[in-house]
Amino acid sequence: MSRHLRIVLVHPPHESDASLRATALHAGLIEAGYELVASLPADFHLPEEIARLQPDMIIVDAESDARDVLEHIVVATRDERRPIVMFTEDDNQSSMDAAIDAGVSAYIVAGLKPERIKPVLSVALARFRKEQKLLDELQDTKLKLAERKVVDRAKGLLMSRHGMTEDQAYQRLRTMAMNKKLKLAEIAQRILDVEDLLG
Repeated sequence: MSRHLRIVLVHPPHESDASLRATALHAGLIEAGYELVASLPADFHLPEEIARLQPDMIIVDAESDARDVLEHIVVATRDERRPIVMFTEDDNQSSMDAAIDAGVSAYIVAGLKPERIKPVLSVALARFRKEQKLLDELQDTKLKLAERKVVDRAKGLLMSRHGMTEDQAYQRLRTMAMNKKLKLAEIAQRILDVEDLLG
């Protein structure tokens, strides 16, 4: 798996990419067999660079307070979430909380030994996938609930307009949806839209 993981390394604009930490991180990534596609400063170009490179994971290498870096990362991953691992010396609880809130999958303090990099990234990736699955399930549940509300409103409208029972209204919606090759919620929404138009 690791050989196919494309990684972008992000560092604060004022920190040298040639720092000792960056060197150790580069070495650890290469040693573990990851593909480091770019090393970028966290500036306003970051979102377009991330969009262009399409990495599988983002690693943030920030010596200390990395709030500015996090802001750029949040913008860069807003439309397409990715696992983010942060290596830092900042053990301040509020910094950790801010990083987790920003979507960081793993926040590693003072632990930049090359041999630790592979297990850390594996755990971060597994955690990210689990969170993503939960988010997808939550989104799916919300969508189904919203669709059900639309269908219920359309049924209520058919019942009051045409004196149908709930079952008759539901059957009418199903028949219309099948005839038009639409989902039940789509036909229900069309009925509600027409009602809104006609007032």
